Amino acid sequence: MDRFEAMQVFCKVVEVGSFAGAAERLGMSTSAVSRQVAQLETLIDARLLNRTTRRISLTENGSAYYERCLQLLADLEETEEMVGRNTASPRGTLRLTAPISFGASHLAPALGEFARLYPAMKFDVVLADRTIDLIEEGLDLAIRIGNLGSQNLVARRIGEAQGLICASPDYLARRGTPQVPEDLAEHDCLTYAYAAENNLWSFERQGETPRKVRVNGTVHANNGTVLGELAAAGLGISQGPDFILGPLVNDGRLQMIMHDWPTPALPIFAVYPSRKHLSAKVRSFVSFMESWLTPSRQTAP
Repeated sequence: MDRFEAMQVFCKVVEVGSFAGAAERLGMSTSAVSRQVAQLETLIDARLLNRTTRRISLTENGSAYYERCLQLLADLEETEEMVGRNTASPRGTLRLTAPISFGASHLAPALGEFARLYPAMKFDVVLADRTIDLIEEGLDLAIRIGNLGSQNLVARRIGEAQGLICASPDYLARRGTPQVPEDLAEHDCLTYAYAAENNLWSFERQGETPRKVRVNGTVHANNGTVLGELAAAGLGISQGPDFILGPLVNDGRLQMIMHDWPTPALPIFAVYPSRKHLSAKVRSFVSFMESWLTPSRQTAP
């Protein structure tokens, strides 16, 4: 079995949502596609897909493996392109989108530095917390944070954000400090409209099974910065990335809690429509952002 070919087949099954659909796209028989995925599951000793007569879905292991496969395949193709041809200096207009808070805290200074390195570049930036259709909007690239799920796009992991859970000193004085995830049932939790799992918050502790708890509260909003400010105003507990909550912690307006139950890191992806004929401006900017987001450049609270 060619492992990389099997990974490509697996990713295509997830992308189109069926073995038959993947077989049609790849020019293979449905049985051959099914066999490749089964061999891959045997090789890694884990079930990747839940199969029913009507649909398939990723298992928890399958979801993690899918994200890594996308990264590995993207890296492999990019390496082949770099070795196979000289890259032109980036120029022209780069059209990209990113979440609002990330755009202000990270993308804006990164674009400034990138423009200094490549003065022939121009930028058309759309900041939005909702997921924008790149092809429909005519965009070259998106920066997305968190679990992507399945999609018909190329995703390259370029960094990660530390997850924090915080509340204001005033709120904690009034309501007490939760110690374990289950304590959150007694608290007002501020929830993010575009979160993949909405009101489910995840926690990880070394040596223990990760936990997910359903939370509720008085505020549900579609912007992380707003949720952070609401938490600082004493309206409840906020879970979010360090680039939003970290400055509020450093200013003393928020206090980190539940140190024994940290929230998972949030992967940061560069997402683009196709690996083939990737322009120099996109390729260069993705590599630049991966370097820009290295941990040595980040300041944690």
